[in-house]
Parts: sequence; structure tokens; C-alpha cells
Amino acid sequence: MKPTLLIMAAGMGSRYGGLKQLDGVGPCNETIMDYSVYDAIRAGFGDVVFVVRENFKEEFEKKVTDRYKNHVNVQIVTQEPENLPDGFTLNNGRQKPWGTGQAVLMAEGVINGPFALINADDFYGQSSFDVLAKYLSGLKADSKKEYCMVGFYLNKTLSESGGVARGICTENEEGFLTDVEEHTNIYELEGEIMGTGMDHVEHVLNQEACTSMNMWGFTPDFFPEARKLFSGFLAENIRDNEKEFYVPSIVDTMIKGGTATVKVLSTPDKWFGVTYKEDRPKVIAKIKMMTDNGIYPSPLFK
Repeated sequence: MKPTLLIMAAGMGSRYGGLKQLDGVGPCNETIMDYSVYDAIRAGFGDVVFVVRENFKEEFEKKVTDRYKNHVNVQIVTQEPENLPDGFTLNNGRQKPWGTGQAVLMAEGVINGPFALINADDFYGQSSFDVLAKYLSGLKADSKKEYCMVGFYLNKTLSESGGVARGICTENEEGFLTDVEEHTNIYELEGEIMGTGMDHVEHVLNQEACTSMNMWGFTPDFFPEARKLFSGFLAENIRDNEKEFYVPSIVDTMIKGGTATVKVLSTPDKWFGVTYKEDRPKVIAKIKMMTDNGIYPSPLFK
């Protein structure tokens, strides 16, 4: 069975200022998602599932998914704040969804095999999809809780336009993930990389620290575990309008509880994306250069 690609595209783009998932950055107005889908198909992925908001689902279908119809099977699921487990009622003041952990759960009914999870607005690179597809395709049919994560070098994940949030990872000698610590406001200053950890203190970070860019590989048994942890999260935070439930926290809980392993897959690729509006011209220039060098065709999908 070919693995499925699950793309989280329901983010509201608050720092960027709009629905950045639909912004064209390629020579023929391709989105960053288009390049992820193209790289995934080339690497051996099968179906593609998008998680979007209901209020732009129709526009999303017209602008994005129609171009894939002759290349890959596409499904769309929606994420809304009221999509909660039984027994929970939404606080009326809540406007935004509950984060990436909830986003994954929206796809539970349409994914039946190994799947990769990525962000819509991140450019990951062909090598990243190659190593991910190879790992997921090599799993045994009855494999459970043998997950994976593509780890990027920290100095290849920065934005030139402002600070970013990243999960800094620790792995053991066998290459399995042991810890993910979220850092915020990561930026480069005079040749050093600075970031604020969970202790709210700014630190100098290792240039080549293994970094999570939300590029994960899971099997379907991830869903019931995530659902259980989401219920526990809601029991404590249902009335909080800002708290979010994140995939790295699910993974961290499972690792530390000894219920799952996560193999760290390394990639030489350099991440780029549109965290800020100022990033967009740079992304356009990079993609044009890769297109001119023959790495990508133009248009991507004919």
C-alpha cells in the first residue's frame, strides 16, 4: 500500500495576514502545496488528504485540488473548533481550531494505512519526501507505533524576515527521538542562532540541532491515541480560547510513556516557507531558480 500524504491547510495565517495556502509562488502560479504534492507523488505516495476550514473549502477546491485530478486521488476534510469528542461542548468564545493535534484527527475516517503529515505552507524538498516514503513503504503490514520524523538542521529552517518557532529534538544513539522541546522567536544574530525555550529564557542554540518541521510519519493506530490525549487536553482547557493541542506533544507523551518509537530520518534539504509576507518574494525567487535548473517542470501539473 502506498502511503498517504496528509496536508494541514486549516491555519489562519495570522502572522502572514491571510490565506497564504492559496498564494501562488511558482512560475505558473503554483502554491507551495503543489510542490509538496508533486514531490510526494514522485517519491511514491498515493492519496493526498487536505485539512481545511469550512469557510474556504470551496475556494480551495477550485484553486488547488482541481489541478491534481489527473495525477492523484484527493480528499478534503474540514477542521472547526466545534469538532470535539463526545462529552465536550464548545465554549462560545472560541473562534479558532484546536491546533495540529485536532487537525490530524479530522482525517481519521479517510486514512487506513501509513501516512505522512506535513504543513501546507512549508517547502520541504524532494529528499525529505524520498526518505519518508521509503520508511513508510517499508513498514510491515501489522506495524504499530513505529513512527518516524524527518529532522532538519536548525540552520536550514530559519526565516530571514523574523523569528520562528521550532521543535528542537534530541535522539538517542540508535537514532530514535527521545525529546522535543518547543522554542520560540528563533533568529540568527551575528553568526549565532538564538531562541527562547520552555523556561522563557533566551539561549544560544546549536546550529545543526535536529529540528522538527512537522514532517511526521505515522500508522493509523496514532488516531485513537491522539483522540484519547485530546480528550484529556480538553478536560483541562475546554474554556480556554487560546490553548492549542499540538502533534509534537502527542508524540512526546507517547515516547516518554514507552508506547511508541519515532525514528529520526535526516535530510540535507533546506526548508523555506512563507511565515511572513516578506518571505514571499524570496520563495518565488528560489522556486524560479529550481525551475530554471530543471529540478521542477513548469507547469508542475499538466
